[in-house]
Amino acid sequence: MMLDLKDDELLIQEYECWHQQVWPEVQAQFSEYGVVSIDIYRLGTRLCMVMETDDTCFDAAAFQHAQHSNSRVQEWERLMWRFQVPTPWTPEGEKWVEAHCIYQFNAER
Repeated sequence: MMLDLKDDELLIQEYECWHQQVWPEVQAQFSEYGVVSIDIYRLGTRLCMVMETDDTCFDAAAFQHAQHSNSRVQEWERLMWRFQVPTPWTPEGEKWVEAHCIYQFNAER
């Protein structure tokens, strides 16, 4: 998934600091809905989030609904929105948007 940050070095530094101490309630919700891991990469102002899920229990719609109904997660999202901006390709009202994979390499071992 992709998202941009505001082009402000101080805000970017603060954003990265917040991600060294993500609230436990936010992380608990990830686990509760089948998210196994999340990695966020940054290049300049562009973010790429790689989310691994347990496909036996992950339901994207249920996860999205839960994020909108959990007040602590919503508080986190409002805080993060201070630093974030939608990409030029993000539909109105959305935040993180799915990127389409165009290449994968897996070495058979």
